Amino acid sequence: KPVLDAIDRKLASCVPPLSESHEAAGMLRPALAKKLGLPEGVVVSAGGGDNMMGAIGTGNVKPGVVSASLGTSGTIFAFCKKPVVDPRGEIAAFCSSTGGWLPLVCTMNVTLVTEHFAALFGMDHAAMNAAVESIEAGAGGLMLLPYLDGERTPNLPRGNGVLFGATRANTSPAHIMRAAMEGATLGLNHGLRRLDVLGVKPKEIRLTGGGARSGVWRQLMADIFGVPVVKMVQDEGAALGAAIQAAWCDGLRNGGKPSLQDLCARTVEIDATTRREPDARRRKAYREIQEKFEALTGAVRPFFS
Repeated sequence: KPVLDAIDRKLASCVPPLSESHEAAGMLRPALAKKLGLPEGVVVSAGGGDNMMGAIGTGNVKPGVVSASLGTSGTIFAFCKKPVVDPRGEIAAFCSSTGGWLPLVCTMNVTLVTEHFAALFGMDHAAMNAAVESIEAGAGGLMLLPYLDGERTPNLPRGNGVLFGATRANTSPAHIMRAAMEGATLGLNHGLRRLDVLGVKPKEIRLTGGGARSGVWRQLMADIFGVPVVKMVQDEGAALGAAIQAAWCDGLRNGGKPSLQDLCARTVEIDATTRREPDARRRKAYREIQEKFEALTGAVRPFFS
């Protein structure tokens, strides 16, 4: 209430009451049910945010599971039984839609970056992946700070992209494409390393979103993150999670005792054929590249104002 009052003293009277994740918000109104061609008595579940649904849709409903969603922006998140509060403010201390907590990293520049450079070079996804795969880890010394639209993590709202280390030897479209994909992933790893400091230590990362479809990118992520990565059978984890959450809510409302963990066990599948393990040689190289990435970000930070 103090926060609502600080915004507007009338705001508290305009928002719905708080409810638990498992509680239904109510029933679909008869007039809307008729308009939509649905029967009366349809339950409206509590729902949740896109990443909260993505967590459910990747089976991220118990400690030890870490998920990454790779879209225009990128997120990495994990289920926890207690809040994970970052004193630096880089990790968001969200509630989950399971009754638990969902510490979350968000970066603004993921497929936004790769799609931008692929379009510049007239590459489709197959050509982009082939170009990236043709270049060794580190892109011949070329590095991209991928803050094309500013950045949220690290906190650089007025940040810009920086292409560093350019030579005549490493400025081919393939080198730049590799640097773009690496830069987007190094940015995500900045947040993953912060999660590690706060006690969230993944043994495997489950992937969802468009970027997860690229085998080249999955290998690159495994090498940079330092843990195996694997794609889900269902690409759209948030849509699947919403369906599971609705089933959980509906079952409870109808007097059943469904477990969210059991529902996920029945419906969420990992595509084992997509699993990528870190390569020891590239992992070692990327640890050094990550430190250079962090140092370069710190060096140019004063110019982002």
